[in-house]
Amino acid sequence: MAIMKSEEIMSESSKSFEDAIQIAVSRFSKTVRGLSSCHINSMSTTIRNGKIDMYRVNMQMTFEVDAEPAKSGNGKKKK
Repeated sequence: MAIMKSEEIMSESSKSFEDAIQIAVSRFSKTVRGLSSCHINSMSTTIRNGKIDMYRVNMQMTFEVDAEPAKSGNGKKKK
């Protein structure tokens, strides 16, 4: 049975919401194995001089938790 974990993160891009999502997925997958899904919680922008400056995305990233590593040794207790 797989155990999943979810982390909330925020990403931003000066290009688009889609780019902000792709940046988050690319960056998160460099440090977390088993990334399986992304749920967008909210999207917002920052405005500067009457124009959109940054596209921001708040999201839940879900990934599988690694199985417990096998214990080393032959199973005998030390005396």
